[in-house]
Amino acid sequence: MTTVAIIQARMGSSRLPGKVLMDLAGRSVLAHVVEAANLIAGVDVVVVATSSQIGDDALAAWCDDHDVACFRGSETDVLDRFVGAACAHDASIVIRLTADCPLLDPEIAGQVLALLIAGGVDYASNIDPASWPDGLDCEAMTMAALVSAAADATRSSDREHVTPFIRNSKERYTSLNLICPIPGLGRHRWTLDTADDFTFLANLMDELPGDRAVSMTAVLALLRSRPELGRTKQDARNAGFSAARGQEVVAAQRSFEASHRMLARAEAVIPLGSQTFSKSRLQLPPGEAPLFLTHGDGGRVWDIDGNEYVDMVSGLLPVVLGYRDPEVDWAVRRQLDRGISFSLATKLESDLAERLVRLVPSAEMVRFGKNGTDATSACIRLSRAFTGRDRIALCGYHGWQDWYVGATTRNRGIPQAVSELSHMVAYGDLEAVDRLMSQHRGEFACLIIEPTNIVDPPEGYLEALRQLVHRHGALLVFDEVITGFRWALGGAQAHFGVTPDLSAFGKAMANGLPISAVVGRADVMAEMEQIFFSSTFGGEAISLAGAIATVDKLERENVPEILWRKGAELMAETRAIVTRHGLDDTLDLVGSAPWAVLSYRDHVGGSAAAVKTLFLREMIAAGVLINASHNVSFAHNRADMAQVQSAWEHAAGVLALELARGDLDKRLHNGLIRPVFQVRPSA
Repeated sequence: MTTVAIIQARMGSSRLPGKVLMDLAGRSVLAHVVEAANLIAGVDVVVVATSSQIGDDALAAWCDDHDVACFRGSETDVLDRFVGAACAHDASIVIRLTADCPLLDPEIAGQVLALLIAGGVDYASNIDPASWPDGLDCEAMTMAALVSAAADATRSSDREHVTPFIRNSKERYTSLNLICPIPGLGRHRWTLDTADDFTFLANLMDELPGDRAVSMTAVLALLRSRPELGRTKQDARNAGFSAARGQEVVAAQRSFEASHRMLARAEAVIPLGSQTFSKSRLQLPPGEAPLFLTHGDGGRVWDIDGNEYVDMVSGLLPVVLGYRDPEVDWAVRRQLDRGISFSLATKLESDLAERLVRLVPSAEMVRFGKNGTDATSACIRLSRAFTGRDRIALCGYHGWQDWYVGATTRNRGIPQAVSELSHMVAYGDLEAVDRLMSQHRGEFACLIIEPTNIVDPPEGYLEALRQLVHRHGALLVFDEVITGFRWALGGAQAHFGVTPDLSAFGKAMANGLPISAVVGRADVMAEMEQIFFSSTFGGEAISLAGAIATVDKLERENVPEILWRKGAELMAETRAIVTRHGLDDTLDLVGSAPWAVLSYRDHVGGSAAAVKTLFLREMIAAGVLINASHNVSFAHNRADMAQVQSAWEHAAGVLALELARGDLDKRLHNGLIRPVFQVRPSA
């Protein structure tokens, strides 16, 4: 078994030409990397892989002068170049290094190699996700994985950057990642890509031994003792790859064969093949959409077939910071070291509750659940206990419990006696609420309402509603499962300046971890000691730790304000696209910038259901996973937003053409998307 370390090198950097042969501490940058590569335990051969272009002759000459193996190949198809270099040295394992990392730590790289071998996997790295300083990157893979990727990768960015195809085909390649045990180091930048980087590295390496490879811990010790050598502003990691990805035209033809096979397997043991209606085949174009995902990163996800998407679903809104957020993931790993569920309460419960009391206007006391329905149901039970009344008024979507679903069209299995206690009211209609509560005077425990959804509240509506409900002796409950931490840190109640008696929070408060919260007036919350609201996992520590990290980052980075800005820009762009294609009467975005909902209407050329089905099909074909709304996240970057806009342009263009042909319903041979039930009126 031969392990070959291949150092990717070129002279033609657009930002810093000739950087790999620049002098650092008396030696070329490349010399530092080659020395470190030779010190990696288990490496048999070190090869510099450069292009066959004339501009890289200097690299070949350097290798010849320093007795270093050199392989030359394609300038742009670096994946093919790596296969050539590996074959030339009969490699069974390949380590990928880059020549712009003069502080490469051979000990860390050796751990990556050991992880690959001990784990028996196809690929191992310390970059997926990245938690080490940028400049210590190391990837190890089997020769079989490298060769198969070279055979099947078609995107130019996958071939230029060698390993994305392997990393993102998780159903096909087994993988492991080496996580840095020291938090926050992923923000450090020790790589060489700009003149700024060179100045930083030159100053740093002048203080380090120049005749041998240095360790990460030695660099950290120097930065602690000489903080003036450090940098506070770091550029984005892998900016070149992100830019290349954003400029690619994503292939419209996508295979969903693995998703179809997985659905058949899942439906044999799971009704509907999914745990959530809105994540199931019912909400996606039949036969023409992914049904199972393998992983996410930032604002993107990958499906079981290896297709990549900008994710505008964001897990149905919980993923507010983006997938694999480093601070949240660190908090989760730290708590894993301590335990998950305990036999008594933990300090984490008070730590998180105190944050909510500080941030949420209605929060005088707090209790935790695991999902939004837990929280809304607790609000209903509290309201009934506090008022001694049974009837409830509902406005919006509030979960799957009997008290809510019994008032919808999907009420199979709900006792009639339960349904009769729940009454739906229209949003914005104060007279309807007054009339309803007057008809059953003294019987209503509460009105539970989404404070805003696809329309903003009319001027003074929420305040007048609170006064009206209180006049009838009932409580006002805000369902902030969607709006909480998205409209503002304190939810829509903070945004609109109206404080309810009780509130339910969930979704965005833990970046995807299962947790919700019931908050409210102390006198009402005191009923918690009398009613039964208790669960084994109510104080589960992983979700609490993740929620604390999420709330802290939401506050520190002012994330809600960023969501408003990103969402507003995207709404403006997409509405302009709709107008440009003459679809204003058929397709729209309604609601508010942090959560803009897609609205479809019948057209002479096809029904609203057909419009939705075709539009979502074409968005998916253009590399955007979308369901009912724009669920923007903190992690969505410029490349993501540009791709979403491009997908809208494509989908709107196809939709306009197909509607002009007419009979769209009949021509969608795989069928149409049908709603589970309507929870909010169409705009």
